Amino acid sequence: MGTWFDESRLDDESALNSADLRLRTLAESGARVRREAAAAGEVLDRAVETAREQARPRAVIAAGPDSRLLRAVLEPWCPVPFVAWPGPALPGWAGSLDLVVVLAPEGADSGTASAVAEAVRRGCQVVVACPPRSMVAEHAAGRWTTIFPTSTGDQLATAVVMLTYLDRVDLGPQTDAEELANALDEVATVSSPHRDLAVNPAKMLAIALADANPLIWGGSVLAARAARRVAESIRRASGRTALAGDAEHLLPVIEAARQRDVFVDPFADGPTELRPMLVVLDDGAEEPAVREQRTRLQAAAAARGVRVHPVTTDAPTELARYASLVLSGRYAAEYLGLGLVED
Repeated sequence: MGTWFDESRLDDESALNSADLRLRTLAESGARVRREAAAAGEVLDRAVETAREQARPRAVIAAGPDSRLLRAVLEPWCPVPFVAWPGPALPGWAGSLDLVVVLAPEGADSGTASAVAEAVRRGCQVVVACPPRSMVAEHAAGRWTTIFPTSTGDQLATAVVMLTYLDRVDLGPQTDAEELANALDEVATVSSPHRDLAVNPAKMLAIALADANPLIWGGSVLAARAARRVAESIRRASGRTALAGDAEHLLPVIEAARQRDVFVDPFADGPTELRPMLVVLDDGAEEPAVREQRTRLQAAAAARGVRVHPVTTDAPTELARYASLVLSGRYAAEYLGLGLVED
């Protein structure tokens, strides 16, 4: 039994209806950001007033498995020492002078609950974004704790609430929930299942991925994280290999690719092996190191006949660009999974 890609399914109403729930979930990404921001508004205002009456924390610790997203955003900006601690504990030095921030979209992770409980026990300032009646919320109860109530289970929407707080207390970059939600809405519009594949960038990327093993690269810290998220989505939707990494990790794969045989007839000779394809997530970063890595990857791809497919965004902020790239990739992954059929 073989698997092949039927691109006609990407514009077929009955096929699209079979994926309606997943595609609708992607389309509602912007709405989830607005919902979480609105739900946490009053609590956030009070937390900001309280924070302004206190001294600036000695350090900020992002705890729990979702701390890596906060690290990618905050490390270049935070004016005090910042550390991401994804394990079920805290650094040994953490104490009452430090701020512990936690994202727990589901609120059911026992490791995160353990880290929050330890932060409360040590007398840290604790700010948690989680469902109000969850395991994490129960362990977070304490005198110096603020809980931002969330309900969607969306990591990005939960992170926007936390980043808005950190922005308003001068510990993070400018964060505008409505601006980010608009960027997500724009991706949902151009990638809509009702938009013809000829003018739909997500469907076009899915078609390009159909006969390839994708190598996904992003130059900036946030674009690199977006690349990992997109690779995860492709693997989950298609069951195929998808690799995300830095330039030094992807270059050997590109350089090892055999030159494409232009005389191969896929109809007469049967299925051909999947070749690597470089997907460049371009968030507009133009630092010299990013430009140099992009140039090396593209030159290696050209030398080995490896296709290069750029994914771009013109969203106004770094976080909005990250969100746009991730959502574009997730749409493409869903369309790839939808188009793959078995004989």
